[in-house]
Amino acid sequence: MDQYTLSCRAEAHDLEPIVLAVHELIHRLPVTAKSRDMDGIRVEDGRVIDRHYNGPILLEAIAKNQQIQVTPSSGPYNGVPVRVTPLRDDEGNAIGAIGIVDITGIFDLATLMENQSAIIRQVCGKDPCPLDSEQIDSKR
Repeated sequence: MDQYTLSCRAEAHDLEPIVLAVHELIHRLPVTAKSRDMDGIRVEDGRVIDRHYNGPILLEAIAKNQQIQVTPSSGPYNGVPVRVTPLRDDEGNAIGAIGIVDITGIFDLATLMENQSAIIRQVCGKDPCPLDSEQIDSKR
């Protein structure tokens, strides 16, 4: 029987089932995790990419013992918004961290709303969208 241990010394093997499950839950977006004292794991496209991963944002979340939402300026997720949160023990100490690509950080709702009229004109040909009798086949 396999045994997995979640602790400050958990190895990539221990974290793998959790990381793969989260990866599937969030539609196979990249997921990373590491314990405080050991190398971590990086999962993308349904498979383990790296079992010795030590991403800088994972390390920062562990050191600060707080959630971090940032767009990294280096590493494999350079320029991609990520969200990383610590894994804590019973006393609230960070024993590791888990992170995901944060697709909510990709969309800026305020900008979307500012450009709504232009988007509707582009999609529909007019603002507001035309009635069925006014539809332009090339715009549909």
